[in-house]
Amino acid sequence: MKNTILAILFCVVYQTGKSQNILIIKNNTELQYSCKLHGQTRALSLIAKIAKDTLTFKLETRGVKSNIVILPEALKNGNALSYNQGEFAPVLNLKPTETFFMISQAAYEDLLNNNQFIYNNTTYVLDEKDAKKNQIEGKSLDTFHVKAQIDQTEMWIVKNPEFPLVCKMTKNPLGIDFTLIKIIN
Repeated sequence: MKNTILAILFCVVYQTGKSQNILIIKNNTELQYSCKLHGQTRALSLIAKIAKDTLTFKLETRGVKSNIVILPEALKNGNALSYNQGEFAPVLNLKPTETFFMISQAAYEDLLNNNQFIYNNTTYVLDEKDAKKNQIEGKSLDTFHVKAQIDQTEMWIVKNPEFPLVCKMTKNPLGIDFTLIKIIN
């Protein structure tokens, strides 16, 4: 009986520790980023709305409010990040090839299977030397670290096959870098 209780306790502790490393995106999950845009720093909030296979991020930054809609085909097979800042429309339907603050599930699979993926016509290669956990409010988050082959762009992608969120981007030649700083479920 004592061994059974210890085994159950071990499983509970293990699952609790393991679940802290995985980011679950569900309805009303709020992701707060610090963004560097052409030398300026601004806060950006994304609130997830999931309906069927469509993901919409309610974006808010410096008085700009917009709903960025990622189409189901983009979530599955997209090959380009949109850097739109929501300024052009209250509702912005991205192209069927575009994702927003995440890579597609197909690109994630390519990363797992081939240690690389192609996005925005750029090959990103896994940097296994820097495969680490990112800290967000003192909690560890398992990520992949990838580097672009044609420039110095680096991304940290959350290990989540359903929603492979980009939690950090640095050295982007477009002058748009960002870091996830808070998650509110």
